Amino acid sequence: MKTDSIFYRIFQSIPSTFFELINQPPQLASAYQFSSVEVKQLAFRIDGVFLPNATELPIYFAEVQFQSDKKFYSRLFTEIFNYLDKTELTNNWCGVVIFPSRSVDTGDTERYTEILNSQRVTRVYLDELSSIKASSIGIQTVQLIVEPESTAPTKALEIASNARHQIADVTQQKEIIQLIETILIYKLPRLSQEEIGKMFGANELRQSKFYQDVFAEGKQEGKQEGRQEGRQEGKLETIPQLLALGLSIEQIAQALGLDEQVVRQAAQLKS
Repeated sequence: MKTDSIFYRIFQSIPSTFFELINQPPQLASAYQFSSVEVKQLAFRIDGVFLPNATELPIYFAEVQFQSDKKFYSRLFTEIFNYLDKTELTNNWCGVVIFPSRSVDTGDTERYTEILNSQRVTRVYLDELSSIKASSIGIQTVQLIVEPESTAPTKALEIASNARHQIADVTQQKEIIQLIETILIYKLPRLSQEEIGKMFGANELRQSKFYQDVFAEGKQEGKQEGRQEGRQEGKLETIPQLLALGLSIEQIAQALGLDEQVVRQAAQLKS
């Protein structure tokens, strides 16, 4: 799953979710703008940054890390300190790292112990968020990312229902439901039709746009084929639906394991 892009979409759509993750008041989101920042002199970009509208508020650097990486903290702090050195902003700063679990947090920390043990850095482990009793829609959507495949469809249906009842803004409702659908698309592409049929037991979910558009229009035909040609054809059939959900050519190529040029050509043929 392309988790960083999913998280950044959540933070853009429901920025209060980020502050809930770090035990800050969700209302604080109104004082921040979530975006990416570029250090032109060094030709690199930091994708997840919450920039405050007041000098007394800290800059938050958000990093999503779902793979073990010994050099992760070295790169993280290099990027942060380079940005602080080049920017004209004088705000204080905090780093927030989001892991699926503590087992993935394997970066070398010996040279950064003092920083990691300070209030500068917050590490969030998604599999430990279940202790939150009254979760918001944003937190529930984040938890769906690490939800087991066997219960993900049911949980997705529950979140979508909660969104319809709790969020009055129709546009935001639609965006959240599209996020839920996108997460499921990333989580379930390798399952067989029989397995998907068992998981999609609820009639309402079977009628959903996600099930009909992505799974009912030939995606499983490609997966059931033992030949590589059949599998690729099934993947190509899903491209229009993934584009309609707002995924980029690059994201689709990464999710389906296809070359970007192949995805681009298929998108042009289907348009």
